[in-house]
Amino acid sequence: MPASATQTLRVAVLADSDTRWKWGSLTANRIAPPNSDISLDGYLLRGRATPTARQLKEVGVTADSLREVTAVEFLRAMEKESYDILVLSLVGGGVQAMLHGLARVWDGRSKRPVVVTGYVGVVYEKLTDGLLLRHGADLVLANSRQDAERFKAVYDGVGADSGAVTEVALPFLGGAAYTGEHDPYTVVFAVQPSVPDNRRDREYLLNRAIQHARFHPHREVLLKLRSKPGEHTTHIEELPYQKLVQGKDLPANFSLVYGHMGDVLDRTDLLVTVSSTAALESLHRRIPTVVLTDLGIREGLGNHHFVGSGCLASWEQLDAGYKPVPDAEWVARQGVGAGGPASGGGSYETAFDAARERIVKLLAADGMAPLAPYYTPETAPGYLPGILARHHLGPDGTPLPGAPAADKEPGPVRQIVRRAARGAYRHGVQRVAPVIRRMGEL
Repeated sequence: MPASATQTLRVAVLADSDTRWKWGSLTANRIAPPNSDISLDGYLLRGRATPTARQLKEVGVTADSLREVTAVEFLRAMEKESYDILVLSLVGGGVQAMLHGLARVWDGRSKRPVVVTGYVGVVYEKLTDGLLLRHGADLVLANSRQDAERFKAVYDGVGADSGAVTEVALPFLGGAAYTGEHDPYTVVFAVQPSVPDNRRDREYLLNRAIQHARFHPHREVLLKLRSKPGEHTTHIEELPYQKLVQGKDLPANFSLVYGHMGDVLDRTDLLVTVSSTAALESLHRRIPTVVLTDLGIREGLGNHHFVGSGCLASWEQLDAGYKPVPDAEWVARQGVGAGGPASGGGSYETAFDAARERIVKLLAADGMAPLAPYYTPETAPGYLPGILARHHLGPDGTPLPGAPAADKEPGPVRQIVRRAARGAYRHGVQRVAPVIRRMGEL
């Protein structure tokens, strides 16, 4: 259905965490053809990281409808509903499972939604694995020029069609440009749920942030948290900083904050992180940004992605007054900063033009080819079945025997059981598992 100013564009977003819901819903709005009246339906894939109501509110993105689904329930909905665009904002295995399930659901149809997928931020690990699991979508979005080049090289290197790779930018960049120091000068340490992944290193970073506040009593130091204990994000957080900080003697100018990252950046003079995507948000707004080297520059930490950025530094250097100067060429290759709010340009908004143009052409076509992922029972017979089985799908994308019923809404009892099971899982990850590991180290 060609988009026009008088037509409503029906868009669905399937996400499996708060971060991916944010990316998927904002991307849907960014890539919609010009002058489209968007009707957005959100589907949250049920699992360990299904966002809570608080997390959804913090993201700040609204939808015309929003409900939790299993993979099989979602596929049943896609069989019944008629959408123009479908954004799959999932981990790679989830994308692959949905592509195969949707190929079965839409088999024989000449008209189907344009399927879009991509990454929520910096791609610093499992590049090949993640990309091949996303192959088969009509558009595989790359958040920067650098990512677009890497994505195409991977697909071309294995003989897969790389035509779906489309350069865009991170959809949540924006906000007011940094104009100068606030009163008080504010340092924000944006922590991550899974990096670093051990108590010793997390305690070290926390203590250095507290020490920085003591060394600079006229500065305000904020520990920006992602989630509250019991909530999960894209990554599991077994050692929340809220718990690590308990019992510590905190200076008056040190505090913990939640909330939308954009609101926190509005009062930030120095953003500090290990490797969070928040660094790119900060750089886009020309806020001084530091990626920590205290624990080394390592692939496991993700801070190796920032080699050449001019932002690498340690708490020791920050205590001494060091101020970073980002490398302009590096920043431009990441799809941030160049032509952004500080320079008065408009290149960030035009970064989504190529995606919009491709979608307009696909919507205007008489029909679209069937979804054709690179992984098939022929190309990956020892890998694909396991990926599909995790979502209760067989090798051909059909629901496996015993899969959750998809032809009706779950009753009140089933909903209570699901909530209880998810709560038990989160309790086990954050409380029981660390205790067991500590006992094993005795």
